[in-house]
Amino acid sequence: MIITGGKYKGRKISAPDESITRPTLSKVRMGVFNTLYSLIGDFEGKSFLDMFGGSGLMGLEALSRGFSNVTVFEKNPKAVNVIKKNYSALNLTLNLLVGDSLKLIEKIGQRFDVVYVDPPYMSGIYEEVFGLLKGKAEIIIAEHSENINTGSYELIKTKNYGGKQISFLRNNK
Repeated sequence: MIITGGKYKGRKISAPDESITRPTLSKVRMGVFNTLYSLIGDFEGKSFLDMFGGSGLMGLEALSRGFSNVTVFEKNPKAVNVIKKNYSALNLTLNLLVGDSLKLIEKIGQRFDVVYVDPPYMSGIYEEVFGLLKGKAEIIIAEHSENINTGSYELIKTKNYGGKQISFLRNNK
């Protein structure tokens, strides 16, 4: 896998075994960040949370493209080791919280400009995640394979990539 844009464009990163994670394809990552840029403009000074880190690639893409503060949640020990390795290879400081993402988001006091949500498909936890993110996220980007209930969030845009969808949501204050 490679980083698709920004300062670290073209740099290769490692991925955990595919039985552990489901890496987001390059064309999807490019589409996510292009759409996000059209929604919020320059990423400098903005914060990004990858709630289900996997390889840490979405956080690395965010840093590469100019986000100032990136946080990654992950609970699988093998994935955690891969994330640490990937950040270390780029000499980047890693803000990684290890544990169950639902419990971590309840405890964290920080508000994020953008939160990327890509839990295991068919987990049925999107609605719970959206509820926990109330007041903690301005924009939520959800990667999913089936229709999801966005609750009180405004659905800005949905993009389809084969069997997966990317939905961009805005927090209605």
